[in-house]
Amino acid sequence: MADPTAAGAGNGQGEGSPRADAVRTRKIPTLDEVALRAGVSRSVASRAMNNTRNVSAVKREAVARAASELGYVPNPTARALATRTVGSVVLAVSDDDPTLFGDPFFSQVLVGVAAALERSELDLTLMLTSSSRGRARLERLLRSRQSDGVMLMGLRRDDPLGRVAAATDLPVVLGGRPLDADARWYVDVDNRGGGRLAAEHLLRSGRRRVATIAGPMDLHASVARRQGFADVMAAERLPTDWVEHADFTYEGGAEAMTRLLAAHPDVDGVFAASDNMASGALRALKDAGRRVPEDVAVVGFDDLEIARHTDPALTTVSQPIRGLGQEMATMLVRLIDGDSPTPILLPTHLVVRGSAPGAT
Repeated sequence: MADPTAAGAGNGQGEGSPRADAVRTRKIPTLDEVALRAGVSRSVASRAMNNTRNVSAVKREAVARAASELGYVPNPTARALATRTVGSVVLAVSDDDPTLFGDPFFSQVLVGVAAALERSELDLTLMLTSSSRGRARLERLLRSRQSDGVMLMGLRRDDPLGRVAAATDLPVVLGGRPLDADARWYVDVDNRGGGRLAAEHLLRSGRRRVATIAGPMDLHASVARRQGFADVMAAERLPTDWVEHADFTYEGGAEAMTRLLAAHPDVDGVFAASDNMASGALRALKDAGRRVPEDVAVVGFDDLEIARHTDPALTTVSQPIRGLGQEMATMLVRLIDGDSPTPILLPTHLVVRGSAPGAT
C-alpha cells in the first residue's frame, strides 16, 4: 500500500505541483520592507530586531509586529554584524583651518558637545572637511559605518559636505541650518531675532546713521543676522545698505570698519555680526580718532570672553554657544537611541556694556 504522506501522493504538493512552485518562488521579506511597514528607518529596524538597548519601546513593538506580519527571519550572519556598535560619533566642520578649534566660539561648542557625550559613553572624532581630501575621509568613514552618527557645522551654500551627509543612513544633526537645503534635524540660534535686538538697541539709544558689518553671505547665520538688522531699519525708513562684509575675524572687522568710515564718515552706530569683528571695529574706530560710544556706538554678536575685555567693554547679542553644542550632541544621542527629536531654535538676548549703553 502506498504511503499517503509520500511526496506528491494525492496532496497537490508534489515536485512539479503549482503549490510547490509557489513555495519555491515566494519572495523572502527584507529588513527594508520591515522598516517601511513599521514606519522607522532601516537602522532602527536593525537595532530592534537585534534587541539592542537604544530603541524606544514603541518602535521596538512596531518592528516586531511588522516582522511577524511579513514573516521576516533575520539572517544569522547579518544579525551578528549588526549588533556590533562603534561607540563613537563625529563632529565635522566645513573648514580647512587647523586652528579652528582654538577659536573661542568653537571651543565653547566643543565643551557643550563633550558634556553631553560624557553621559552617553560615546567617543568623539573631530574632522575638518572643506577640502576634497577631508570630505573623502568622512565619506569613507560613513560608508564603512565606523561611526554611530555625525554632527555637521559650518555648512555653506552648495556645500559638498551636505551631499556627503545626505548619502548616509546614519543619524546626522546640523549645527545651524543650511542656506539651500531642508534639514530634518538641526540645532540653531535665533540669529534673525538677535540682529533685530542689536538694531533696536542702537535706535533706542538715539543712533540714526547705523551700519552693519555682516559675515559671509554663504552662511545661514550671517544672512539671518543681516536680515534681522534690516527688518528694523526698514521699519524705521532708515538705510539698510550701509553694509560691509568680513569673515568673522578681528582683522576682517577692522578692515570692514575702515571701509565703512570711508563710505559713510557720519556713521554713528555699528552692528558687527560677531564679537571678533566688533573688536576689530573698535580698534579701527580708535585709530580713526572716533570715540566709542560718544561718536560711534558698537554692538557685537556672540558674548565671547573677549567682549568683557575690550575698551570699552562690548555690548553684544548673547547666544548660548555651549548650549548649542550640548543640544546637538543630545539630539544625536536621541537619534542613535531610536527617538525622533524635533529641530531646536535657541534664544538670544542683549547684554549691555560700555560700547553701546542704553538710552539715557
